[in-house]
Amino acid sequence: MIHIAICDDERCMSDHIKALVSDFFRKKNREITIKSFSCGEELLKYDGQIDILFLDIQMKGMDGMETARRLRAEKFRGFLIFITVLKEMVFQSFEVQAYDYLVKPVEVQQFEKTMERLYVSMSSAGEDSLLVQKGYESRIIRKDDIVFCEIIDRKIYLNLASSEVVDYYERIENLETKLDDRFFRCHRSYLINLKHLKGYKNGIASMDNGSEIPVSRLRSKEFSGVVLQYMKNM
Repeated sequence: MIHIAICDDERCMSDHIKALVSDFFRKKNREITIKSFSCGEELLKYDGQIDILFLDIQMKGMDGMETARRLRAEKFRGFLIFITVLKEMVFQSFEVQAYDYLVKPVEVQQFEKTMERLYVSMSSAGEDSLLVQKGYESRIIRKDDIVFCEIIDRKIYLNLASSEVVDYYERIENLETKLDDRFFRCHRSYLINLKHLKGYKNGIASMDNGSEIPVSRLRSKEFSGVVLQYMKNM
């Protein structure tokens, strides 16, 4: 499931983008959800997941650029596409990591060209991201955002840098195959992200979010070597 948001104070434009989005992903045979917002203030109050955001730059009240700044400050990691009538405004979009922009009136050819590139980017994001399947829902999580993984009763708990904990059913052995050398299985119940390792002493790995993770005696020697190698490669 791909979660999409549209924020535009012109109802006709919002409906137009919604129709284009629905048609594009229907052709890709991908399930989506679409949520519409009429202003930046309303969007900022939303705490649900957003994978792709279409954001009008010129809106009454808080404009799109300021809305984007606040979203990024709140750790919004999704793809951001601006909608604008003025191409010049786009030069400011680099600071908020916009993926692209669409000039009003948004034409089908222009829209599909942008979306085809974005779709390829989403498909190749797997190298740096983890696709988590929970029931009928799926979610893309950046590997760098994972501090450590814990398994309890056949359930994986991903502890993220944002303090959020994402849980789902999967064998830890399967998870290991999807991760890279940033991660080390220091204990039968834990995988840690070396990027977030703060210190190691007396069999305890201290993470930068304050968590303390046990390192088993059987893995302590290998752990020291892995940490040294990781530091050399940084």
